[in-house]
Amino acid sequence: MNLSRVFLILLILCALIPFLRSKKMLVTLVIVASFGSVFYFFMYEKFDWKVEGFRSNPNLKTVRADWKGNPVNPQGRFLNDPVTPLPAFGELWRWQTETNPQKQEKKTDTFRLNVTKNSDFLHSNEDCVVWLGHATFFIRLNGVTFLTDPVLDSPSFLMKRFSELPVAISDLKNLDYIIVSHDHRDHCDEQSLKALAPQNPNAVYLTGLGVETVFGDWVKNTKIQSAGWFQAYQTDTTKIEVIYLPARHWGRRYLNDTNKNLWGSYLIRANGKSVYFGSDSGYGAHYQELGQWLGGVDVALLGVGAYKPEWFMSASHMGPKDAVKSAHELKAKRFIPMHYGTFDLSDEPLGDPYRALQELQKKPENQGFIQLAGVGEVVRL
Repeated sequence: MNLSRVFLILLILCALIPFLRSKKMLVTLVIVASFGSVFYFFMYEKFDWKVEGFRSNPNLKTVRADWKGNPVNPQGRFLNDPVTPLPAFGELWRWQTETNPQKQEKKTDTFRLNVTKNSDFLHSNEDCVVWLGHATFFIRLNGVTFLTDPVLDSPSFLMKRFSELPVAISDLKNLDYIIVSHDHRDHCDEQSLKALAPQNPNAVYLTGLGVETVFGDWVKNTKIQSAGWFQAYQTDTTKIEVIYLPARHWGRRYLNDTNKNLWGSYLIRANGKSVYFGSDSGYGAHYQELGQWLGGVDVALLGVGAYKPEWFMSASHMGPKDAVKSAHELKAKRFIPMHYGTFDLSDEPLGDPYRALQELQKKPENQGFIQLAGVGEVVRL
């Protein structure tokens, strides 16, 4: 950030001070301006949004013939396709200073997810999907077991967990695969991965390019495969097939590693059955393209929370309406919503996505399509 911009920010601060009505407003202004300056410098000012080349894992098979690889900028940082720059400082400032129209509703909302304490599914052989909260699912297909984006407690003191786990962490053992879709802390949690590692010594970790550098030391496991979009992981394809696919999102673990590590979604397929795990994604043309390319999926697991204000969040998260639309475009037979009710990550009340989905269920095209699974509920495939 050059000195002229620093001077401009200081001038704006000085100009606003006389209009502040309280000490609290002054403190808020200083915090937002300071964070905004850092945000602008590290995430926007220094980031080059020009496509310079393409990256993939040369050791993995690319399953789409016309795919060049993931677009990267001149510094080798990943970009969405099409390129979607992160919000500018002015947009961040607007979000942090405008009034949340659901502020009072959020304060009084007592919604909690229904949790069924149940570990029987872990000892079964049937094909199933079980939501464990947020973006964590237990999936069994053709006898092969998966755990997606394991965040099994509060990732930090800033992120309180509002739903219990339906099983004890110690019960999550002898898994075949552990999926880590991207590096954000509500999807890639150090304590959860460290807890799972010793009780899953033979698990293979499936992630995106670069993300292995974040958690590799935590799990002390050399069985990590990192893929680019439209790349198939090395599995016993007579039993299971797993492909890393596009998502419209971004990556960052710290202040200066924006988009250093890739983000994505997953197709898990075996014996004519398929599960699409969408992880984090804003709405985009990739859903319709994937629906046409894949020819449909049995179940789509898509996020519906952390979506307000929509003008700010829609680039990286979907709300209920867009998620339902995306699931239809994927040609899914069933849609199970996720990424809501477990953590408070944005402006909407915890129960807002659930209530919106209940209304959407009433539409003829969504009856029997939207499955509002509870945490711990076994959904058979």
